[in-house]
Amino acid sequence: MTFDPKSFLKSLTQRPGIYQMFDSDGAILYVGKAKNLKNRVSSYFRNTGLSPKTVALVKRIAQIDVTVTETETEALILEHNLIKQYRPPFNILMRDDKSYPYILLTDQEKWPRLAFHRGAKKAKGTYFGPFPSVYAVRESMGFLQKTFKVRQCEDAFFRNRSRPCLQYQIKRCTAPCVGLVSDEEYASDVNLTKLYLDGKGDKILKQLERDMEKASQALAFEKAAESRDQIAALRQIQAQQVIEKGRGTIDVVAAALSNGQACVHMLYIRQGRILGSRSYYPKAPLAQNVGELLDDFLPLLYLAGAGRPDLPKEILLNAEIDSAEALSEALVERVQRKIEIRHSVRGFRAKWIELAQRTAEQNLAGKLASKQSQEQRFEALRETLELETLPERLECFDISHSSGEAVVASCVVFDGNGPLKSDYRRFNIEDITAGDDYAAMEQAIRRRYTRLMKGEGKLPDILLIDGGKGQIGIAKEVLTDLGVVGVMILGVAKGTTRKPGLETLILADQNNRVIARPQQAALHLIQQIRDEAHRFAITGHKQRRDKKRRTSPLEGIPGVGPSRRRDILKHFGGIREVQKASVADLMKVPNINKKVADAIYSALYNE
Repeated sequence: MTFDPKSFLKSLTQRPGIYQMFDSDGAILYVGKAKNLKNRVSSYFRNTGLSPKTVALVKRIAQIDVTVTETETEALILEHNLIKQYRPPFNILMRDDKSYPYILLTDQEKWPRLAFHRGAKKAKGTYFGPFPSVYAVRESMGFLQKTFKVRQCEDAFFRNRSRPCLQYQIKRCTAPCVGLVSDEEYASDVNLTKLYLDGKGDKILKQLERDMEKASQALAFEKAAESRDQIAALRQIQAQQVIEKGRGTIDVVAAALSNGQACVHMLYIRQGRILGSRSYYPKAPLAQNVGELLDDFLPLLYLAGAGRPDLPKEILLNAEIDSAEALSEALVERVQRKIEIRHSVRGFRAKWIELAQRTAEQNLAGKLASKQSQEQRFEALRETLELETLPERLECFDISHSSGEAVVASCVVFDGNGPLKSDYRRFNIEDITAGDDYAAMEQAIRRRYTRLMKGEGKLPDILLIDGGKGQIGIAKEVLTDLGVVGVMILGVAKGTTRKPGLETLILADQNNRVIARPQQAALHLIQQIRDEAHRFAITGHKQRRDKKRRTSPLEGIPGVGPSRRRDILKHFGGIREVQKASVADLMKVPNINKKVADAIYSALYNE
């Protein structure tokens, strides 16, 4: 039975709720929430603007069920529960459900200890965290053990000691087990440890400075030296961390999306210190931008039960999300306090977001460049182009300029391992009509393949041209003229909406055949190469343009050296007035004769 969206949408309510999409076998495909069910579900059935993955989802829909809720917050919670229960293939799936590690200080005991903790918080004491990884816990506990010497041994081990253990001998414990430290001194060490874990580094420094001065006045120089070493260690660890004024307890969440892959990076800030970070790689089949990705990801992260971190007081994002208010209300219901969700911030917070975003982009770029991912994409490209063997080398050209100024063409090269940057080339394009991209492309390809035919490099298996049939015609003409054979020309024309994933692939043959239904992995590879060519061209163009703008138009004119340039600019007051001057005007400058004036006028006129 074919699903009829028109009749279904006619009777659909405009109230908030969730919708579930099923295929013909009754299997659930997707679960979504909506502030207005009719508007949201209708968006799946519009004629244009849908991503390929959304189109694939819509084609499989045989039934849609909705559940109406009183508020968007209720819809958000229900959506989360259904995704967790059914794990639909078109929803973002959270695959990492591990619990987060903490540091436990058993401060209700006579001789408190520090311990690594994960799981249910049944033990009595104060918990500090969560930490993003076991490594972050070990690093913090190692610093505390060397600096404040609070014991970390198990209670059974502690109670049965008759002499100090190795930790005492290497000066990482004060041996309270055998009474080598007084109650007051040990309590002071515990208090300093607690202050450190609470993020009160400044208080610790002031207290240690008082202790050092007091010990010096009492001629207890060993004790003063110990306080001095603690101060040095604390200042060193503070210098390695980003400290916020105050005691911020914040999660910074930044996402990056590229070529169908996603990375979400989190910074964990507790008591004003970055304790560490964590990266997730969720499947995001329908997300078209970072805001949509975070909109789906955050409820899965923060509304989960076991395995989620303690909720911070503030969540910072690198993009605005539609469900921020609903998510905040849902979190209030869980923890009975306000949690701010913000994306527009300044100062330290803005730097943290920038750091998280840069890390997400870097991690995603690394994932895209991984050998396994590249092999899969090359194989998908081979199948899409119906090649007998796997292509080993791809080249792509792009043109960049500003209204015809400082035209630069780029050529980037990819092989099975990803970008081959040693083979990248740039071409400064000269002697063409401003804005004539066809002529620029023709010059770049001709110069590149003239060199290759002379043996300066390897010919590619596939030549990617960022453009349609016009650019393809230029490439075919040049290669034919140079006698280049065995290179497949593939045009990548932007779709009607110019959105990634909607490109048209045109194979250069007698009919310029359009490739129907290219594999997504192949498109992602092509997008990656094209984006790299675009980046490389823009970088070269900006460098050339900036250099040109920093260089005086008078430089390079025969007979005009630094002294004459200075006299000319001083006489006219600036280069703009020089460019307006006639030959007669130029001859009024001291030491400028008619021959030099003609040279200057000709150079500026041609410029």
